[in-house]
Amino acid sequence: MAGELAINLATTRGSWGFAEAADGCLQRGISAIAPWRDQIEAIGLAEAARLVQSEGLRVTGLCRGGMFPAKTATGRQAAIDDNKRAVDEAAALGAACLVLVVGGLPGSSRDLSAARAMVEDGLAAMLPHARSVGMPLAIEPLHPMYAADRACVNTLDQALDLCDLFGEGVGVAIDVYHVWWDPKLPAAIARAGRMNCILAHHICDWLVPTRDMLLDRGMMGDGVIDLADIRRMIEAAGYHGPEEVEIFSRDNWWRQPGDTVLATCVERHANLQNQE
Repeated sequence: MAGELAINLATTRGSWGFAEAADGCLQRGISAIAPWRDQIEAIGLAEAARLVQSEGLRVTGLCRGGMFPAKTATGRQAAIDDNKRAVDEAAALGAACLVLVVGGLPGSSRDLSAARAMVEDGLAAMLPHARSVGMPLAIEPLHPMYAADRACVNTLDQALDLCDLFGEGVGVAIDVYHVWWDPKLPAAIARAGRMNCILAHHICDWLVPTRDMLLDRGMMGDGVIDLADIRRMIEAAGYHGPEEVEIFSRDNWWRQPGDTVLATCVERHANLQNQE
């Protein structure tokens, strides 16, 4: 059975804030959402949590924590402190997990190994707090094109190695945009299933050509990713949770009305279910 449709609120960022996006989703029968911290800050954590509870919303994840590497010890500590706040925000919203984009090379550094060590140190420092409030941490590996500035964890296997290292309370978010290209993906998804650590599944599409590395994701069906095949692998690995649409699209979907974006998400997800 294909996954329930969830909407990452990055998808409607162009026209809607948190309250408008939540209402738009509910009007279309979508009760699973994943907001971003700046969207929560804009409305206030208490009000966002009130809306989640009163409207019967489910928060599939809060985006995002991470960004651990920094040039100085002070900067690294500030990142750890901010991640602990993110854990508390996720807990207040009843989120299923806190998604982590771990960060890249700090400053002008070329030392990728050192950056990855800072990620491990940051995770080790925040994990006790996350465990104390029962908030799972979902490491999201990002495409290698982001290794320098956004995430030095670039394959699902790298993320799973961190899950192996830290154990309880650490899992992965599998975003097709970032992992579809990996020839080792089938084995890595099967490994994640054996470890029981798949916490989220994000979907969109890879456009050819891609005009912007960050802000030109495609709607499902408009690109080259075999979404149905990846979902089959994920379900075979034991994950049957939501398929969360997460689209950054500055020049297309963010320019369209939120209702249009959601209607297209619903239609394309239904098409995807037929393929699965």
